[in-house]
Amino acid sequence: MSPRAIALSIIFGIVGFGTAIGFLAGARRKMNLEQWTVAGRGFGVFFMYLLMAGEVYTTFSFLGASGWAYSRGGPTLYILAYLSLAYVVSFFILPPIWEMGQRHRLQTQSDFFRARYGNEYLAAFVCLVGVVSLVPYVQIQLTGLGSIVQIASFNGIGRTAAMVISALLVAGFVYASGVRAVAWVSVLKDALMLFTAVAIGVAIPHIYFGGIGHMFAALVHARPAHLTMPGATKNLGHTWFISTVLLTCVGMYMWPHAFGSAFTAKSGATLRRNAVVMPLYTTTIAFMFFAGFAAVLAVPRLSNGDLALLTIARKAFPPWFLGIIGGAGALTAMVPAAILTLTAATLFTKNLFRPVFAPRMNDDQVAKLARMMILVLTLMSLYFAIYSSATLVSLLLLGYAGVTQFFPGVVLGLYWKRVTASGVFAGMIAGVAVAAFLILSKRDPWFGWSAGFLALCLNFLVAIVVGMLSRERERADSALELPAEASSGSTST
Repeated sequence: MSPRAIALSIIFGIVGFGTAIGFLAGARRKMNLEQWTVAGRGFGVFFMYLLMAGEVYTTFSFLGASGWAYSRGGPTLYILAYLSLAYVVSFFILPPIWEMGQRHRLQTQSDFFRARYGNEYLAAFVCLVGVVSLVPYVQIQLTGLGSIVQIASFNGIGRTAAMVISALLVAGFVYASGVRAVAWVSVLKDALMLFTAVAIGVAIPHIYFGGIGHMFAALVHARPAHLTMPGATKNLGHTWFISTVLLTCVGMYMWPHAFGSAFTAKSGATLRRNAVVMPLYTTTIAFMFFAGFAAVLAVPRLSNGDLALLTIARKAFPPWFLGIIGGAGALTAMVPAAILTLTAATLFTKNLFRPVFAPRMNDDQVAKLARMMILVLTLMSLYFAIYSSATLVSLLLLGYAGVTQFFPGVVLGLYWKRVTASGVFAGMIAGVAVAAFLILSKRDPWFGWSAGFLALCLNFLVAIVVGMLSRERERADSALELPAEASSGSTST
């Protein structure tokens, strides 16, 4: 067999097996809205670990991390910092969020804001911002998937064809099995990603430089500034690094899909245990960095840094292993794309369409419409993936700047009884507006600061000031009693 045929056979085998798992995941269960979105609220530590790892470690981890290590150098280390700190944040906020979800049968992030603040307009705004922010995140997965399959198959499958086929497969198994499909396919995806990440990160530096230490020594000798701040950039210095780490660590679980995954847990203790063990998965990112740094000297002058890992892998490994990389990378894109489109479809249908246009819709009708929206949102993301040229990390930071503006409303809603709906709403609007203005006008970073972080600071300030001014005539806790765990500040297991 030719190298192309070998690689293609393995890629198709892995993707086909993963897709079959996704379709079978919900075969014996009635997929009502509760099962489709939160899997009956019964996931233990194992499935929570797989679900959240499937959401967090995506094509961005596979290509974006190595791509920035290649093209930007030192600034890319922010990824390791924010992931580690994000799990600390999740330890304190996800259990009380789960408690509210369990008590009031919440299914989405917008449900939380509607229940906590009693304001339909605020909930609808959260839904709108969430859906808009999720589209570039799905675009990341499809863009990366197209590149992975094209290069790993020795151009046997074109980038666009790979994206179209995979997008349709994702839409199919999410339509059939909901969030259970994501958790079950994550079993295969995580096993393959761990294997390929370690193999790539160890083998490539050894093949080209004789080891990881020798690789760094060669890089420091050839490009001494690449591993320091601001690396190969002009404006991503220490201020950007710190502000971006703070922005992303508090924002990671503000993504609607990550926030909603808390409702699938069996208990709050499950989420705490998950926060303790999740940092172990972060070690895979370091191996992606090794591949990206090795590519700086081994395959210089690439026009697209996101292709660094795949380009050097194709030169270093035999076709059968490249097929495994392609299959693993495809699942690494398909799993998060599945949960992202599921979340966006549920948000749009349940928290925007039903309240505004069809308040008499029951849950079964919502579930049916949400399933149809899966295809619409997938096609929309596919269009942007085909015609956009933005880097994977840039797309991710764009989404983070939007969803992190939910953080003040969540943390103040959990731990400050005097917060008001008008304060949270005003802060959120101010934060989203400032973030959008700075990013769209290409002022990110602004005087060295992350635009999203500056917007978040303004958001907090406005929310607190407006809340203090309006607290006598509006109390958010009149809409819903705070969870006992949050109001007491308890973090015991």
